[in-house]
This record gives sequence, structure tokens and C-alpha cells, in this order.
Amino acid sequence: MSPSLNGPAIPDDAFTSFGNFDLVQRVKLDYTDVVVSKWQSRATGLTLVHLDYEAPLVNGYFVVGTEIFDDSGCPHTLEHLVFMGSEKYPYKGIIDHLANRGFSNGTNAWTDNDHTAYTASTAGEQGFLQLLPIYLDHILYPTMSNAAFLTEVHHINAKGEDAGVVYSEMQGRENTSGDLMALRSQRILYPPGSAYRSETGGLMEALRVLTVDQIRQYHGTYYVPHNLSLIVTGKLSSGTKSLLSVIQDKVEPNIIAHGQNQGPRPKDWKRPFMETASAKREHIKEITKKSVAFPEKDESQGELLLTYNGPPPTAFLERKALDILSTYLTSSPVAPLNKEYVEIESPLCSYIYFSEDTRATMVDLPIYIGSVPAEHLDNFDEKLSASFRRIAEEGIDMTRIAMVINRDERQLRSKLESAKGDTFSGTIITDFLYGAPDGSDLHGALDEIKYYNILRTWSSSQWTELLKRYFIDQPYIVVIGKPSASLAEQLEKDEKGRLAAQVKKLGPEGLANAERELEAAKAEHELPIPKTILTSFPVPDVKSISWIPVESVQEVGKGRSVTSRASLQSKLAEHIKSDGDPLSLFVQYDHVKSDFVGIHAFFSLANVPDELRPYISTYLAAFFSLPVKLENGEVLSHEEVVNKLDDETVSYEAAIGISDQFTESVRISFKVETARYESAVTWLRDLVWGTVFDKERLHVSAAKLAQSLPELKRDGNNVLSSIWAETLFDKTSTSLAGTILSQAEFVPKLIRDLQESPAEVIAAFEKLRKCLTDSSGIRISVTGNIIGLEKPRSTWSDKFGNLGESTLAPVKLTCETLNKLGRNPIGKATVVSLPTIESSYVNHTTKGIQGFNHPEFPALRVTLEVLNATESYLWRSVRGAGLAYGAYVSADREAGLLTFSLYRSSNNMEAFEEVNKVVTGLLNGSVELEETTLDAAKSSIVYGVAKNVATAGRAAINSFTNQALKGLPQDHNIQLLEKYQAVTREDVLASLKKYILPLFNSSSSTVVVVTAPSKVDQIADGLKGYGFDVEKRTLEVDPDEDASGSGSGSESGSEESR
Repeated sequence: MSPSLNGPAIPDDAFTSFGNFDLVQRVKLDYTDVVVSKWQSRATGLTLVHLDYEAPLVNGYFVVGTEIFDDSGCPHTLEHLVFMGSEKYPYKGIIDHLANRGFSNGTNAWTDNDHTAYTASTAGEQGFLQLLPIYLDHILYPTMSNAAFLTEVHHINAKGEDAGVVYSEMQGRENTSGDLMALRSQRILYPPGSAYRSETGGLMEALRVLTVDQIRQYHGTYYVPHNLSLIVTGKLSSGTKSLLSVIQDKVEPNIIAHGQNQGPRPKDWKRPFMETASAKREHIKEITKKSVAFPEKDESQGELLLTYNGPPPTAFLERKALDILSTYLTSSPVAPLNKEYVEIESPLCSYIYFSEDTRATMVDLPIYIGSVPAEHLDNFDEKLSASFRRIAEEGIDMTRIAMVINRDERQLRSKLESAKGDTFSGTIITDFLYGAPDGSDLHGALDEIKYYNILRTWSSSQWTELLKRYFIDQPYIVVIGKPSASLAEQLEKDEKGRLAAQVKKLGPEGLANAERELEAAKAEHELPIPKTILTSFPVPDVKSISWIPVESVQEVGKGRSVTSRASLQSKLAEHIKSDGDPLSLFVQYDHVKSDFVGIHAFFSLANVPDELRPYISTYLAAFFSLPVKLENGEVLSHEEVVNKLDDETVSYEAAIGISDQFTESVRISFKVETARYESAVTWLRDLVWGTVFDKERLHVSAAKLAQSLPELKRDGNNVLSSIWAETLFDKTSTSLAGTILSQAEFVPKLIRDLQESPAEVIAAFEKLRKCLTDSSGIRISVTGNIIGLEKPRSTWSDKFGNLGESTLAPVKLTCETLNKLGRNPIGKATVVSLPTIESSYVNHTTKGIQGFNHPEFPALRVTLEVLNATESYLWRSVRGAGLAYGAYVSADREAGLLTFSLYRSSNNMEAFEEVNKVVTGLLNGSVELEETTLDAAKSSIVYGVAKNVATAGRAAINSFTNQALKGLPQDHNIQLLEKYQAVTREDVLASLKKYILPLFNSSSSTVVVVTAPSKVDQIADGLKGYGFDVEKRTLEVDPDEDASGSGSGSESGSEESR
């Protein structure tokens, strides 16, 4: 045995072998404390990469290179089957039961075009190291049973309909614009024989004929140790040795026992993509233009996908240069392409987004263009090419590109501070797939600061040469996505016809047989996991988690009482007291170790007249791109504002509320380097009080919003949120005023008013600002390195000294904006027909707990975790039965509502019935609530609490929201951990009866369903049978709606997540 295994301790950066493992490469970067080491087993070829740094969470990405040469969906379906049990642990979902016990919230995975990644994240190392060998047993030796295939991939139900988790997922995606366009582009871009042509998620037609044997064969080819890389980020007590020890002792022997000790490169092994037909690529030879129709009743606008060839995957400097160039071209309202196409009164699109897809031989450079008016679709690419040529002829603005480079570097450093090694996880995955096996590309892939420094020396001609080489002198492929109302009708007709033929072909006997097979599969999954296995996996000690310390001081303003319990004797308090007189403004300082400072200003919307609430979306959209009048009378143009902001900040944001809470306030946030603190405070004052509501700029912002709406209205989840808010909230609700359907009605009118009576519109925005800036409703959060600030307090009195004293008003909560039905949600069901989707999106809502310190909340929180946890009751009864891709119950304590949601459901009524059975069964004892389930739920909650405060920035803003917005102690979440531990089985059953059961009764709940047109009547009849008063609605398109651009409502690419 090697002396490094049990000999004297060797420093982590000194040893180069451990058991079967040899060090391939160790990378220390001079701009971060993350140390990267790559190891490989001589015996099995298994690779380990550890990113070592201090952090409360340990994260794992276990990556398999997955190449497929057809549309069967083998990589994606296999990803799902891996979680259904393994050789040593042949129980469905056991991996998640064990993960939940180990301070995790279950496991997850995704499938991309070229790899599948399995993920786990735990608070502390104990749970992670316990889970690792079990997880790898699932990846390398899954059971892949017939029963698992039926429920998880595809089956036919008793009604003759196709279902299954994967099938439901792809049913919700296959005919979206993004998927249709991506697949067409792949077919043109890559030659026959290339795996990059494939739909790795699986096309529905292929999934219906796929067999479990095909998946098993695929697993045998690709899920081998020499094609598996374990990427682990975070701190372990014995460093990398902690990992190597577990793998050497508990993983390698099992692999060797399976005869897979063939070394790093077994005979006849071909590295996926790099040594197969997929590597044989030629450059695009000529401009190729193809159209693809997607189902949509609104035919006013479509989308484009242009793809160019890029440099080789290891040309790191050139790839970084292209990234900077694309940011220069599109990152802000003053970027050249945005100015020409988006920031105009009749936008030609809502966004132009440059991306990069890493591939063997050369990367691809796709450009996504959204919400293009139909009349511009066919020639848009030619206009864009002309723009590229003009930009190259005029030359690059060297001042602005220098600013883009500097800001990009600031953002990288900021991300590194918060995410540390996870910042690099994507780069490490790419290196595993495409980098040199000896690790020689690793340092180059990670050394981004070096490339910034080189690019700062580039001349204008070098930048224009880059633009010419990749976007001007090269041919490209363009796929035009065209909306088609007739296709929407045809798809519905075809699907009804296909299902009728399937039912006829199966006949009564075939349908009965299909039902028997499904029930048998479900019964097989229900086999109980022996308690001894679960309890042999100990729940870690909460004390093992290291929490990030936050020092807090709250200044409530002159004449106001202090609510914070923070120490006034601390070093932070002394530092603030020594800096001038107390403020008249509410400011809370939360100090954490950081190189940055965050300023978050919350402005209450309580006093805004209801007729002005619809204006808020446009106000926020325009906030950082309007002219500003400074205190000295100087007026900055909107371009000067944008350029200066980009030059002086890491990031800035104007939004409603924070983390989907406190949506009756506007939040303006800045993140800056510590030295720029005064600048950020000044910007806050100038942008809030000094903005000039310029008619042209408001028109541009409103036009961009209008253009984005048709695309957003194609998304089932967006429409569900909108109808749900409309059902339960009244006109005093800012959230309701900002929903897609409300804005679709308001924004076209706003545009007309700006043209016909601009003075009235400007007066409305002025009035809105006057309501916002009432000092009684302002709360300021300062987070970051407060002790490193020379003037933490007096900077505010210098810039905001004239606000005057006022009584601090209470925070307005969303429960105050509920309508009559929202306050008493009973009996009403709304079923909405949306032609762009094929599955259903559903919310069932009842009364819940209102308030942030309710004594019954700990029991409800544990109850929700018991229901929602991966592989727990909802997962098994809904997702496990292939009835929906997602099912969960959530509590909104601000509004006092409880909602059961279904996402991408193939049969939402059956899902509703199954969950009702489970809840009723738990209450009458026919479904057992085990102590091990309770332990796992409590353990999983610990992970959620740790994740919420896992970075310095999160910990600081959490301190603010707890104290300043919720009126709770700073460490309330950590205090609750003790209360969660004290929750008993009886408490959970009481909570189920009081809060969850009412969701399944029409006398105590409401329902909103957004579904495909073909399913509306069936769902409406089902809900009527439960006693609901059902209203059916069709999302009609206003014939006058010439609205037209942002945000993509569809998913693009073929990345799949579990």
C-alpha cells in the first residue's frame, strides 16, 4: 500500500498519488483561493477533479460523456432510470431518501447534447461523503427495470393516452419554437453520422417505440468508469484526501469486481465526440436559410436562430474575445445592435443574444433573436450582416470596450466571491469532454484574468478583425421560426386522431392489459425500503455546519423606535457611530467579509393610486436608460447614464420586491467595489429623484415591453401565474398589474397615449415617483464590507439630508391586496385553453398561514417537506406514475395562501385524485408516515436554510429581510432549526388535516388550469364532478395587437433537467 494512504500527513499540495489514483494536474490560480486538482485511477480510468475552498456547501457534478446517433432519447431516459435503484440498493428513489437524510434536498441531473451530469449538494461534508459511493453505484450499476421504464419513460394508460415522466416532459417541449428551431438548425449544421444532429431528450414518436433493452445497451457502452468524471467543489476536513479515501476504499473495489479495471483507455475505446464521426466537421460552406413553423394563433411575430462557426474549443483567448465582443454589441441600451434594433420606437426585435456551444473541432456561435415582426423575418439576417459590416467599417469604440472588459472582470471576481469553485464547474465539464487527457488545457481554460489583461492591449483593428473573421467573412445558417395558427389546429387534430387510432388498435383487452402493466409497475415501486438501510445512513449534526457571521446595525431614523436586536456595542456599531450624526432615513448595515458593497433600496408602493400601478412595469424597464438631471443642473443623456453605470458598478437592478416576496415595494439595487460606495449612493439619489421622463425613451421602453408579450404569452407557466393572480387579487395588487395579461391590455394603450397626449403620461410617471419617494416608506439595506468604508453613515446624510423626518410606515404585505375570493378561496375553477402547449399547468389554492412568526409554521414547513421531497409522497404518486413533470405544495406566508401546483402534467385530474388519496391515506393510517421520512424532511430543511445563507451576500441580505421587512431576529431561520427538530409525527398529521386536506375540497379551494385546447372539456367536466363552478376561457389574440418583443418564453437547446 502506498505510504500516502496511511503514512505521515502530507500537505494537500505536496502528494501526487493516493492508492490507485495519480495526480494528473494541480492548478493554483493567482486571482482566487480555489485550488483545482485532477486525479485519475490507473486501474479503472475513473477521473476526480476537486475544487478546494472554504464554503458551507459541498457540491458534486458527476459527468458522463453521452453520445447518441438517433432521436431515441437514450441519454435522457437513462438519466431518469439511474435514480430508480441500483445493484446494491435496488429500491426506487433510495438515493434521494438517503440524500435527504444527509443535509441535502435530494439529487438532480441534466442531459445536454454531449454529456449527462448528476448533481448533489449537501450542507457540510459528512452527508456528501456518505452519499458518494451509493450515488456512484446508481450511475454505474442501475437496475433499469421494466417497471421503472414504464412509469419513468413511457406507458399507455387505461384511456389509451401516452404518459410517463420523460414523455410528459418532451410533450411539453417538442413543439415549442425554441426546440423546433434548435433541432432544424442541428440537422443543417452537422453532417449525417454526427451525434450533434440528435435530439438527446427524445422525440415523442421515438419515445413511443423505445425499449428498455436499447437503454441498457446504451448504458453498457457509455456508463463506464473511464468515461466518468467526478467534479467536487468545497471544503473537506482532510482536503482532497477525504474524497480519494472514500473512492479508493468504497468505489474502486466495486468497479474492479465488475471487471472494469481496464485502465484509463481500454482496447477499442473511442472517446465520445473527439474520436468518432462527430469530430468530422467542415466549416459552413454557404449561407443556408430555412423556415420552421411553430404552433401559435398570434402570427404577428416570430424568432430567428443564426449559427456561425467559431474557433477550436481550446482557443481560450479567442473565445474570451468573442464573449467580450458579443457583450459590447448587445449588453445594454447603448450597445450598437441594441440601439439599432431594440431601443427604437418600433423595435425590430426584443433581444439579440449571442451564445456559444462547445463542440469537438470548433465551437458554434448561435445568435438568438426574439419577437421579430413577421414582415421582417425573411430578411432580418441580411440586415444584421449589413450592421456587422457597418460596425467594422466605423471601428470599435475603444473607451466602451475597455469598460466592457473591466466590468466583465469585476463580475467574474464578484461571482467568484459568492460561488467560488462552482463558477468553474462548466469549464471543468468542458475540459473533461474536449480538453487534453493529460490536463494540459486545464490551466488555460481557467486563467480568465490573463485573457482580460491581453485583451486590454488589443487595438481597434484587432477587434474589427475578430468581427470580420467570425461574423462577416463567414457564411452562416439561419433558421426562421414562423408562428402558424393552422399548425396549432393541425397538431390538435392529429393528436386526437392518433389517440383514437391507438385506442382502437389496443381494444378493450389491450387497454386493460396496459392498465394491469402500469399498476404492476407501480406496485413494484412501492416495495418498502428496509428501515435498517435508511437508519444506517446517520443524520449529520447541525453543529457541523459553519454559518457565515453577519454583524448588523439598524438605524431606523430620527424619532423612530428601534426594532433590531443587533448589538449596539459591536465594532460595527462603533464604526458607524463615529461617522457623523444619526440619519433621518431607515438604513440597516449588514457587515460580512467581502470586496464589494451592495445597496438595496426598498420603496413602498402602499400610497400609489391603483390606476398608476400598471405603469410600474414600464417605469422599472426604463429605470436605468432615461436621461438624468443631476443636483448641479447638468443633464446626462440616457447613453451617458448607461455608460457611466456600466463603468462604475458590478451590477444594478430595478425590480418588484425580493425573491418573489414583498411585491408591494420597488427595489433598486447596486453592487459596487468598496471604493465606489459613495458613487452607488449618489446614483441611487440621482436615478430615483433626478430621472427625466423623456417621451421618446418611455416610448422605446414601452415598445420593447409590448413586443415581448406575445412570446411570453406562449408559455403555460406565465399564463397560469397571470390568471391565478387575476382570480385571487384585487386592483390594489402591484403583482396583478404587472402580469402578462394585464400588461398586454395596458401597454398598447400606454403607447397610444404617449403619441397622443404625452404630457399626461409624463405627469402620471411624475405622480408615481412622488408616491414612491415618500420617506415614510423607504428602507435601505447596505451589505458587504461596511467596516472597510470610510464614511458608511455620513455618505447618506450628504446625499439624502433633505428628506425630512417622518413616521416609518409598516411594510405593506400582499395579504392586504387579496380580493373576496382570495380572502376566502372556495368553489371557483378556471380552465384556460392555450394552443401553444400540449400539457397542463395547474394551481389549486386554499387558505394557509399568514405571518412570518406563526407558531404552527414549523409543523407546516416539515409537512411540506414530507410531501415535496424528492422521492417522497407527491413525487411517487404523481411524477413516479408519469402524471406530471413536477408536483409540489407551497406556502405563501405573506399572502396567507397555500397552493398545490402541477407542472407539465399529462393528466392533471388523475394527479389531483392520486394526491388526494395520499393525503387522505396519511390521515386515516392506510398510508404510513414513518419516522425515517420525518427525519429526512427535517434534514433536508437544514440544507435549505444553509443554502439560503451559503454566501456572504446571501447571508447579509437575509439578515436585512428578516429584521427590516419581516420584523424577526437576524438569525430567525437558524433559530427555527430547533423548532423543526421538535416537530412530531402527530404535529405533521394535524398540519395535513388543517392546511393540506382543504386543497382537495371545492368548498375550501379554487383551481386555475392552463392546458391544451384538446383537454379543456375533459378537465372542466372532471372539476365539475368535484363540485367546482367552472369557467372556461380561451386566450384570444387581440386583432389590433401590433405589440411586439423580450425574454424567451420557450426553452432552447436540448438540455434536460430531471
